[in-house]
Amino acid sequence: MGNRKQKKIILVLMDYILINLAYFIAIYFRFKYENVSLAEIVNIFSGDIVRITGIAVIYVVMFAIYRQYKSIWTVASIQEFSSGVLAVVTGGIIVVAISFVDKNSISLMVTLMAGVIIMLSCNGMRIGWRLIRRTILYIETEKSGNYKKVLLVGAGGAGALVVSEFKKNPRFKKKVISIVDDNKEKRGTYLAGVKVEGNRHEIPRLVQNKNIDEIIIAIAQLGEEDLKGIIDICKTTKAQIKIMPGLSDVIDGKFNLNKIRDVDVEDLLGREPIKLDFEGISDYLENKVIMVTGGGGSIGSELCRQIVKFNPKELIIFDIYENNAYDLQNELLRNNEGLNLRTLIGSVRDRNRLKSIFSKYKPEIIFHAAAHKHVPLMEDSPMEAIKNNVVGTLNVAELASEYGVERFVLISTDKAVNPTNVMGATKRICETIVQAINRESETEFVAVRFGNVLGSNGSVVPLFKKQIASGGPVTLTHKDITRYFMTIPEASQLVLQSGALANGGEIFILDMGKPVKIYDLAENLIRLSGYEPNVEIEIAVTGLRPGEKLYEELLMDEEGLTATTHRKIFIGKPGDFELPVVKQQINELVDVIRFGNDERLREKIREVVPSYKFMEDNVESLMLTHE
Repeated sequence: MGNRKQKKIILVLMDYILINLAYFIAIYFRFKYENVSLAEIVNIFSGDIVRITGIAVIYVVMFAIYRQYKSIWTVASIQEFSSGVLAVVTGGIIVVAISFVDKNSISLMVTLMAGVIIMLSCNGMRIGWRLIRRTILYIETEKSGNYKKVLLVGAGGAGALVVSEFKKNPRFKKKVISIVDDNKEKRGTYLAGVKVEGNRHEIPRLVQNKNIDEIIIAIAQLGEEDLKGIIDICKTTKAQIKIMPGLSDVIDGKFNLNKIRDVDVEDLLGREPIKLDFEGISDYLENKVIMVTGGGGSIGSELCRQIVKFNPKELIIFDIYENNAYDLQNELLRNNEGLNLRTLIGSVRDRNRLKSIFSKYKPEIIFHAAAHKHVPLMEDSPMEAIKNNVVGTLNVAELASEYGVERFVLISTDKAVNPTNVMGATKRICETIVQAINRESETEFVAVRFGNVLGSNGSVVPLFKKQIASGGPVTLTHKDITRYFMTIPEASQLVLQSGALANGGEIFILDMGKPVKIYDLAENLIRLSGYEPNVEIEIAVTGLRPGEKLYEELLMDEEGLTATTHRKIFIGKPGDFELPVVKQQINELVDVIRFGNDERLREKIREVVPSYKFMEDNVESLMLTHE
């Protein structure tokens, strides 16, 4: 703070000296051609020193009003220079106005000439300091050669910001060497002194010829497919790939170099942003008591983040894991002032705990995301999958019906379709619970089915990243294995949208785009991390695990897709399930659990879910079908 005060004092003194010098020069030129000697000019200046001091005070006050003493001149822009000009013009107008009142005032010619000199000298001093400092840093950086060579993709306003920021901040030790842009008219032109040398297809050649270390994609408004296309080209080089923030950050003036991020696997999917019917979602969420079971999990927590945007009357996070729930609670309260939030700990298996919550808080909307989801773990612990996924869902669903909940949305999975593992089979039973109870209840029960979620707890992407960070190998179970992927926000937003479309009994199926080959995903992640697949980081194929499919399906044979008003959401044909029958089957599963026999339980699951197959029995047939 003391150092800043000293700088302000020095700047005020320099302005005072320059203003006095400006008036002396103006007086000198005023009388120079009238054969007035220098000594007499000094006397004239001395005689007006009191007025000049008063004038200097006026200009200094104007500089302060226009924040010329608060600006950081080492990174000053045209905005600071414009403010300085306005300060001098405003001060000059005041001085001229005073001169009309003061009969003994300094002549108008001297006043106007001095004003011009003040504008040039005071503002020039500020900008000059910036230029001198930048030149010194540039020379030092060039001499050391200790900087990264950058290729910029995009010669528009966003690209100009990146070039300007690097020039203003040599401490980042990066220099834009070349620019590419698909606009033919920009080819051969210069952006802030850097030449535009071609379009996106020139990237590999420029990277090689100019020894580029880093590629920055700097196009503020870029479609997902275009972004994926550019990234695919950049991946063929060994340069590190980065991307600048979106258009909104640039418009809002929030852009800075620290926001330029690494290209991630989400950027490789080429998925378009979700367009939501905010009015439809708001109609069923606003001013409602909303409960999210499994609220601390990957999907549950993102659902909570999305829900708070629609002004719920109260949001209830229900989860058995207190650490995740606590962290989410703190995040939501920090970012959403006035939010009415309850964080409750408990298990969906505990019907009495659930009943007390329904009785006390009377939730109106429920998103049921609580479930065991890890396929290999549930293969080893099938009883826990039944107790948590099936019995837990039945508990929440029956209480939702009993307490008059308006809408119940089950989070399901593509693994429920023709399941080859216990986890998928339990989620299929959950879907039958929802469809069966909907026929007898005033509550609207629906399920939303989608595939893998990028970045969720225990998913393949975080695992691959950890393996890459530790030097490899990156392990996958089969070279031909494919999966559908969706980002966590995308999945959560579509779940909310599905709730708005619900009439009761539907299984909503989300458009997951094209399936992704896991081997290709591993290669892309390795390249994005700056390594060469199977050269610097090995990809090891370990063999399919129990219960694992080569590829996932989103639709069963008997389910026909029906379009909805949202182009990314479809409805599968509702099944014909009777609640007493479904409950009897669940009771039989629970009876088997009492005997502690996993194999008998699997056989019983097959009776309840006819489409369920033991993976051990059908790995070979699945592989032949895939081929």
